[in-house]
Amino acid sequence: MPRPYIFVQLVRNDSLNVARFSGSFGVTSPDKIDIVEPTETEAYPRHECGLFGVFGHPNAAVLTYYGLFALQHRGQESAGIVTSNGPGTSFLVHKDMGLVSQVFGQAELEKLKGTRAIGHTRYSTTGTSTIKNAQPFVVDCVRGQMAIAHNGNLINADLLRDELERKGSIFQTTADSEIILHLLARPADNGASVLSALRRIEGAFSLIIMSERELIAVRDPFGWRPLSLGKLDGAYVLASETCAFDLIHAEFIREIEPGEVLIIDEDGLRSEFPFQPQQPAFCMFEYVYFARPDSIIGGVNVGKVRTEMGRELARKFPVEADIVIPVPDSGNYAALGFAQELNIPYSHAFVRNHYIGRSFLQPSQLIRDFDVRVKLNLIKEMVAGKRVVVVDDSIVRGTTARARVVNLREAGAKEVHMRVSCPPHRFACHYGIDFPDPEKLIANKMSMEEICEYLGVDSLGYLDVEGMVRATGQPVNKFCLACFTGNYPLPVDPALDKFIMEKRENRSKALADQETHPTLFADLK
Repeated sequence: MPRPYIFVQLVRNDSLNVARFSGSFGVTSPDKIDIVEPTETEAYPRHECGLFGVFGHPNAAVLTYYGLFALQHRGQESAGIVTSNGPGTSFLVHKDMGLVSQVFGQAELEKLKGTRAIGHTRYSTTGTSTIKNAQPFVVDCVRGQMAIAHNGNLINADLLRDELERKGSIFQTTADSEIILHLLARPADNGASVLSALRRIEGAFSLIIMSERELIAVRDPFGWRPLSLGKLDGAYVLASETCAFDLIHAEFIREIEPGEVLIIDEDGLRSEFPFQPQQPAFCMFEYVYFARPDSIIGGVNVGKVRTEMGRELARKFPVEADIVIPVPDSGNYAALGFAQELNIPYSHAFVRNHYIGRSFLQPSQLIRDFDVRVKLNLIKEMVAGKRVVVVDDSIVRGTTARARVVNLREAGAKEVHMRVSCPPHRFACHYGIDFPDPEKLIANKMSMEEICEYLGVDSLGYLDVEGMVRATGQPVNKFCLACFTGNYPLPVDPALDKFIMEKRENRSKALADQETHPTLFADLK
């Protein structure tokens, strides 16, 4: 049962006890505390994937490169681009682990000839972080060549994979996205069509699919993940966020509608709506954290929404303070709104290092909170002797927030007040955000008083659901709020999922056991 507390103010004790704590597609420290801090990706939920597509431009690969560059914030594990010149030509593909700028250079882009392209930048939610799971995926099947890029998470992936494997499908990856390709590749004379294949998948999915003749954009009927259509020099472009259009000077046309299958070919655009209509459930965390502030989603600028969230937070939990500082970068706009509403000076006391690679040495014996300080360093002179309000977009596990409070105390902050521009996270996400298990969510384990004490702050205030939704200017029934409320728009059966995964694991162990290894040629004499 969610606890009713949202705001807590504690009388601070100097001896804080921290140890407690057409074609193919047909139809149409306190001081000496020995704590181990998590890395940035452990402390925050992981980003979504970024999708980009081009149809009908001679420099499709280069445009896709720049599009992925603009969407880099949505995934930093791997990047890939597939290009095509249309029917009768081979798909060209390049993908690798790393950032877009690391994966693609001039030589790689020059090899990716074609007027059509799709690109993907990935953070894993289903499937491990390895090169075999890097997208886009490419196949050559009875329908011809196909490539797919996927953002989201399928909740029936294990059921579908189990069924497909029993029918002889051979999987090359552990990503749920490959299941979609297997369904699409089934020949029509077996009773399968592309639209019926799409109807079989459940969960959150924004897709860009490239066949030899078409570029197809698909958005699940709940509309969990963003996907938009634009135009440049007569060519059509698709992107997860409109900030990618801005970079290449493309004109934004519209968002792909929930449940829409948009088909782009030489004849233009046409749409199908093969899914049963559902109540929209756009992921609120796109506004709170994931999307870039210069993107437009739902007709509203994301940065403006975050600023209004900060204002709502200030109206709900005002505080007397000398300075408001954000946790960059996602807390910047909420902190600005908070400061403006209360007329408190706003400053960037935390300085972010934007040049940190994906991996680095972690000398925990030498610098206990290295993972925190390497990303954000504190300008001590700005906070010494002052009453400080720290505004962050969210607190997930709480360990990183706690370390920052320790830094502020060490720098001589007189008071530290924490304000959070979204409600407490108490529930897991099954639709593509890599939130940890509920047992690891601080708001699910502790009362607000306990969180306040654990963080070592003088007061703590979370924005409520009503204020968060109000900041968007849209009705509450347009959003998925499951990670805050526990009300899942599409039910998930964890027991069923666990059963199938255990069964597959046991089968894998049997194959590894020499005594029980199946004999492929047992019938041959």
